[in-house]
Amino acid sequence: MTDTAMQSASTAPVKIETPFQRFRAEYFESRIAATAFFIFVAIVLLAILAPWITPQNPYDLAQVDVLDGRLPPGSEAFAGYTMWLGSDGAGRDLYSAILYGLRISISVGLASGVIALFIGMTVGLIAAYLGGRTEAVIMRVVDLQLSFPAALVALMLVAALGKGVDKIILALVVAQWAYYARTVRATALVERGKEYVEAAQCLGLSRMRVVFRHILPNCMAPLIVVGTVQTAHAVSLEATLSFLGVGLPQTEPSLGVLIANGFEYMLSGRYWISVFPGIALLLTVASINLVGDQLRDVLNPRMKK
Repeated sequence: MTDTAMQSASTAPVKIETPFQRFRAEYFESRIAATAFFIFVAIVLLAILAPWITPQNPYDLAQVDVLDGRLPPGSEAFAGYTMWLGSDGAGRDLYSAILYGLRISISVGLASGVIALFIGMTVGLIAAYLGGRTEAVIMRVVDLQLSFPAALVALMLVAALGKGVDKIILALVVAQWAYYARTVRATALVERGKEYVEAAQCLGLSRMRVVFRHILPNCMAPLIVVGTVQTAHAVSLEATLSFLGVGLPQTEPSLGVLIANGFEYMLSGRYWISVFPGIALLLTVASINLVGDQLRDVLNPRMKK
């Protein structure tokens, strides 16, 4: 190598990769995870833009005509537009109803997940940091909660509280918070015995500052993974409750209600009333789960397949 080449090589700028760039590169190295991410983003955008990209508001009685009931995919509605996915028994355009249903499903999943995460995170941190009798009491409550299936807990609460979006969110929060509490408590126990926590305690920092400023940031990686899985679980659980008739009423958009409305027509050949909402629910839940799996592999390389 000549002196000029050596000089140019030594003066060449070194590209420093930021943590975000490294995370993005590791996440999108999986084609399945990248596809799932873009599918979920597309679903969210379609749900947000539903009032502007659908031919009708399927839950506005002034825009629904009973004469359009149970039309097959590609049929022309009485109002003149094409029902690309057909219509249900009430004459609602399925394409519009699915997008409006996705708005409810994603909103319920995210809202219940965020609230349950906050409650479970706080309870788990308190149990891990205080220890002793406080931890024993909290963890017995968590064990009792986890001994019952989440679907059973949510079903009993919704049956007692009644139908409605707020009732379902409350039921899902109660059914989910214990998962976050156990995850945070297990991670915080490991962090509590490390040197940086002991150093913070020796400096006289308050308990709240030690817990939320030093321990909590190191517990976020497993919380993110659990949060994605529980969000997908909340979406499917809300659809299950609505399908059983104890979730959202018929006047509210829900994928579970749409699937239930078409169930009685399956044997008569009108498959589209249940199949298309079922496909939308499957894509939503599967994409969230695949995103969570890849996040687990990136945030914890030891779990990588």
